[in-house]
Amino acid sequence: MVDVLKYAPGLRRGDGGVWISNSTEQISFPTTGHDGCYELEDASFWFQHRDAVLLAALRTFPPSGPVFDVGGGNGYVTRTLLDAGYEAVLIEPGLDGVHNARARGLPDVICSSLESAGFATGALPAIGLFDVLEHVRREAAFLQTVRRTLQAGGRVYLTTPAHAWLWSDADIGAEHQRRYTLLSLRATLERAGLKVEYSSYFFSFLLLPILTLRTLPHRLRRGPPRRSLQQRALREHHPPGKLVRVPLRVLANLESAAIRRRHQIPIGASCLAVARA
Repeated sequence: MVDVLKYAPGLRRGDGGVWISNSTEQISFPTTGHDGCYELEDASFWFQHRDAVLLAALRTFPPSGPVFDVGGGNGYVTRTLLDAGYEAVLIEPGLDGVHNARARGLPDVICSSLESAGFATGALPAIGLFDVLEHVRREAAFLQTVRRTLQAGGRVYLTTPAHAWLWSDADIGAEHQRRYTLLSLRATLERAGLKVEYSSYFFSFLLLPILTLRTLPHRLRRGPPRRSLQQRALREHHPPGKLVRVPLRVLANLESAAIRRRHQIPIGASCLAVARA
């Protein structure tokens, strides 16, 4: 377990051993989003590959201490980091996500936003923002808080959805504020005083499926989606048959290997960045 009070002495233990603060901030995330994701995560190819990409980045650019997984929902990534031998703490303001994370056996869960947890300036060795930044309305102010709470030389690891031209019903349903390119993500981080060490696209093999199955129907459709977002997510996150799964796994392994070698993948449906304070 991590000595959480070393980093945020104002927190206190609440029910079930969860660390809590006295206040929290609103985030842009659907109220049923965590439970919906919880049904998908463990068997989802998408979540599995994103975790493989994150582990490749952490092994290449290792943290100097515990990774604080900010807005980490149900603790899926936090669990992966712990299982890989890293120290990790979940920071999640949503009670449903916190309960799901505790059910996953996470030892250190803070029910709070980053802003409200009471971290001192320069307290944290590493922060994870795994598909979080696109939900934040006040992006610049949030990243200033990230920069302030990081130790000198501390790292932040980020993933975001890529390319505004891929915008679809899925973004609206997830309450995304924006999508990024590597250039726009780098500029955003640098404006906050963070130095980008590495960036790359990933999910290169999902560009065409997302464009054809999500974006084009979204642009051409008039009226509500014909299939609920939850139903569609269940179908898309579990590709049927070996004829689809095996090639996807080969392509995913190639991407993870490229990131371990610090190569930049030139196209993809998601962005990855590692930056330092």
